Amino acid sequence: MATIIDGKAFSANLRAEIARKVEIVKQNHGLTPGLAVVLVGEDPASQVYVRSKGKQTAEAGMNSYEHKLDVETSQADLLALIDQLNNDPDVHGILVQLPLPKHIDEESVINSIRVEKDVDGFQLSDVGRVSIGAEGIVPCTPLGSMMMLKDQLGSLSGKRAIVVGRSNIVGKPMAALLLAESCTVTIAHSRTEDLPGECRRADIVVAAVGRPEMVKGDWIKPGATVIDVGINRIEKEDGGTRLVGDVEFKSASQVAGAITPVPGGVGPMTIACLLHNTLQQACRLNGVDVPE
Repeated sequence: MATIIDGKAFSANLRAEIARKVEIVKQNHGLTPGLAVVLVGEDPASQVYVRSKGKQTAEAGMNSYEHKLDVETSQADLLALIDQLNNDPDVHGILVQLPLPKHIDEESVINSIRVEKDVDGFQLSDVGRVSIGAEGIVPCTPLGSMMMLKDQLGSLSGKRAIVVGRSNIVGKPMAALLLAESCTVTIAHSRTEDLPGECRRADIVVAAVGRPEMVKGDWIKPGATVIDVGINRIEKEDGGTRLVGDVEFKSASQVAGAITPVPGGVGPMTIACLLHNTLQQACRLNGVDVPE
C-alpha cells in the first residue's frame, strides 16, 4: 500500500513558515505583503476558492484585498481596476480568478498585470524563465507538486518522469521543473500512443489531464511516486457527487510507492504557493531579501 502524501499537513507547515517570514519583513523593513484577488461573476467554486484565499492570506499576516465584480462587468472596467492595482504600492500580488465571463479576453487581462505583481506565473516572461531553468515566479500548482515530490524523494536526479497533460498552467511548467531537477521527462497526453506503457516506465507520474480516474493502477510502475493534479466532480450512485482525481486512487494506491489523494493532496498546496509567490514579489518590489 502506498504512502499517502498529505497535502493538508504539508501546506499547513508551508503556510506557517511563510507567516514566520512575513513577520520578519514586517519587523525589519516595515513591509506587509499584500495580495489582491479579483473575482468577476458568481461562479460557486470560484467564490469558495476566493474566500479561502482571503482567509489564508490574512492568517499568514498579509493584507488581503478582495474585489468582487458583477458578471456583466466590461473588459474595459476590469482592465481599469487592474491598472489601479498595478499602481497601488500596498499591492504586491494580483490574481484574477479564472475562468472569466465569455465576453472578456482572458489573455488580455492576464497580460495587463505588471510582471512584478504576477503571482500566478502566467506572464510570458515568467513562462520563459521557468522553461530555461532561470529564476522566476512558478505557477502555484506545479510549484506545490514539486515541493511535495522533493520532500518525498529527496534528489530527483536521473529519475524517469512522465507528465500526463500539456496545459500551459500545469503540464508544460511541471515538465520544465522536472527537467531542471535532472529528470528524464516525457510529456504525454490523451493522444499519446500506448499511454499506459509510457506511464509504466516512469518513476514519477504527474497526472494533469483533466479526465476523471483516467490513469489506472496497472499503468503505474511498482513503487512509483504519483502526483494527482486532477480535481473532477463525478456523480455517485445515490445521486450525490464526489471529488476524484485523474488517477484511479483505489487501484493505483495498491501499486505506487507514494501517492497524493484527491481531495487533500495537491489542492491545498496551490493557495500556500500563492502566498509563497506573493511574499517573493513583495520582497523583490521593495529590494528586500526573502528571509531564510
